[in-house]
Amino acid sequence: MENPIGIFDSGIGGLTVAKAISEALPHENFIYFGDTAHLPYGDKSKESIRLYSKRISDFLVGKNCKAIVIACNTASAHAYDILKKRHPQIPLINVIDPTVEYCSKKYMNQSVGVIATKGTIQSRIYPRKIKKANNTLSITQTATPLLAPMIEEGYFNNNISQTIINSYLSAKQLKSISALILACTHYPLIKPEVENFFKKKVEVIDSASVVAEYTKTLLTKKKLLNNNKTEGHKSFFISDYTKSFEATSRLFFGEKIKLEEERIWD
Repeated sequence: MENPIGIFDSGIGGLTVAKAISEALPHENFIYFGDTAHLPYGDKSKESIRLYSKRISDFLVGKNCKAIVIACNTASAHAYDILKKRHPQIPLINVIDPTVEYCSKKYMNQSVGVIATKGTIQSRIYPRKIKKANNTLSITQTATPLLAPMIEEGYFNNNISQTIINSYLSAKQLKSISALILACTHYPLIKPEVENFFKKKVEVIDSASVVAEYTKTLLTKKKLLNNNKTEGHKSFFISDYTKSFEATSRLFFGEKIKLEEERIWD
């Protein structure tokens, strides 16, 4: 029960999930891996994403993680099934299924939008899964490839980011939606700007908080919750050092974060 939760993403986006998990489960230890050497995953091939995900999950298993959260929509879409077979002994959580469950239960006979990287959009994983869970929903999606790199470089909550976001959200297929899924774990960092565009008339669904609650429920069910009353220990690994990662991690957790560079590709 005291073993850490493993969390991985292509870069800083998964920190939104790590932060939400640390708030929902403050006594849990976790190890975060940001694959900054290969970000963003959204424009990589399925084969590459699966290779990266296998190596990172092997690394986290080697660190005795009791569960692994794939804090990346693109990796969740392309590598989840493979990793389940690779590590059948460990609970594996993706960021797509909890969000699909939340959305399909809340909305009936309405239109739901999805914005994500090219890789996630091309996989059509959200339309397929949401339609299977609730076929009354109309799903419309659009790729927003500039957003993840923009956020990685620290451009959010400013005039530059708002202009780019407004341009994407003005797409005609998003005109009559009731909710919008932020189908990239980078995107919660721009949630206020997305809400500003829609003037609070559209629910903006942040997968990070949904996944955190799902993780808490799953660990409780499997009797894996850490019973210690002390604050959990956090470890951060990256495959290539970036200043933006260090700055954003400090912003998220309110303290200087010790980053360890782990070149698991060598």
